[in-house]
Amino acid sequence: MNPTADDIPRLTDHYFKRTKEIVGRNGDVTVTYAVFMRRPVLAAHRLAVEWLKAVMGERGQAVDVQTRFEEGAWVGAGEPMLVIKGSFMHLSECETLVLQKLGAACVAAYNAYQMCVDLPHVAFLAMDARHCAGAEMHEMMAYAASVGSEAARRATGAQGFIGSSTDLAAPYFGTASGKGTMPHSLIGYAGSTLRAAEMFVDAYPDDDLIILPDFFGQEVTDSLAVCRRFPELAAAGRISVRLDTHGGRFLEGLDPQSSYAVLERHVPKAIRGYRTEAELKTLVGTGVSAAAIWHMREQLDKAGFERVRLVGSSGFGPAKCKVMAYARAPLDVVGTGSFLPENWGETYATADIIAYGDQRRVKVGREFLWSVLGE
Repeated sequence: MNPTADDIPRLTDHYFKRTKEIVGRNGDVTVTYAVFMRRPVLAAHRLAVEWLKAVMGERGQAVDVQTRFEEGAWVGAGEPMLVIKGSFMHLSECETLVLQKLGAACVAAYNAYQMCVDLPHVAFLAMDARHCAGAEMHEMMAYAASVGSEAARRATGAQGFIGSSTDLAAPYFGTASGKGTMPHSLIGYAGSTLRAAEMFVDAYPDDDLIILPDFFGQEVTDSLAVCRRFPELAAAGRISVRLDTHGGRFLEGLDPQSSYAVLERHVPKAIRGYRTEAELKTLVGTGVSAAAIWHMREQLDKAGFERVRLVGSSGFGPAKCKVMAYARAPLDVVGTGSFLPENWGETYATADIIAYGDQRRVKVGREFLWSVLGE
C-alpha cells in the first residue's frame, strides 16, 4: 500500500484537507463520485481501486467502488469508469491520489495495446524505468503495459509484453526478474563490442547473449564479429542484436539512397504511397529505421546467421510501431518505454461528486454523469 493512510494529508491537495475539517465540524454525509477521462483509454483501474479500499479500511471506513468496465476494456471519452460511494469526510482527502494512480495508467495501457496490436508477432520488453519519476510511477506504468498487452492478446493473439527491465516490475509480466541487454557503458568499459560480449558470456554462460552494437558505429561489422566468435550460440538462436542507433547518423552501410533501395527489395509498397515526414524518417531516415532493420537482417542472413534475432529500441511508441507494421520490419523483440503518455495533459482523470446523500447535485455541465445513478 503506497502511500499509507498516514501519508495522505501531506500528499493531497490542501483544499481537500480543509474540506475534511469543515465537514467534520458540520456533519459528514455519504457522497457518490463519478470518475472519468476526457479521452478514450483502456480501463487500468486496479491499482487505484486497491489503494483506495486499503486506506479506507485502515481508517475503519467502508467504501463502495463500482468498476463499470472490465480491466483492459475500451472506455470512451467522458464515460464514468468508477463510481465511488462513501464518507465525504474521508474520501475528499483521497481524491488527489486516486486520480494520480488512474489517469496515466489508463493512457499507457491504451498505448501499449495499440503497439502490441500493430506488431502482433513481436514480443515487447518494458524499458520505461529510466523515463519514470521514481519507483511508484515505474510500477504503475508496468502495470499499465501488462493490462494493454493482455487486452491485445485477447483481441489479436499478439505476443505482447514478455517482461520488464527491472526486478520490481517483473511480476506484472509473470517473470521473477528483469530482462534486458548490455548497456553502452559496458561496451565502453570493455573497449569493443566483441570483448563486452566475451565478458558477458564468461559471467553468464547460461543466459542468451544480447549485444548492443552501435557504440562504435559498426552495427553490422561488430554484430557479425560476435556471431563468428560464438557460432554455437548463433546457430541455437541464443544471440540477439539490439539496434539502438541514435537519430544523428545512419546505421553502418546505409545512406538515404541505400535505405530506399533496401525497402524497395523487401517492401516496395511501404515507400510508394503518401507518407508524412515523420513516417518517412521512420522508414528511411537516420537512427533505427525500417530500412536499418531490413539491412541488418539481410547482412546476418547473408553471413549464415539466420537464427540471430533482432531487437529494436529507440523511440518505439504507437506511431513508430504502426509504421514498422506496414514496412513488415523483421523484428523479434521491441524494447520500449515509449508507451508512456507523450502528452501528459491527456492523462488527467476527473472525479466529480454527483450526489450528496440521496440528493443529486453536480456542477453545471456535468449532469450527464447522473446516468450512472439510473432513473
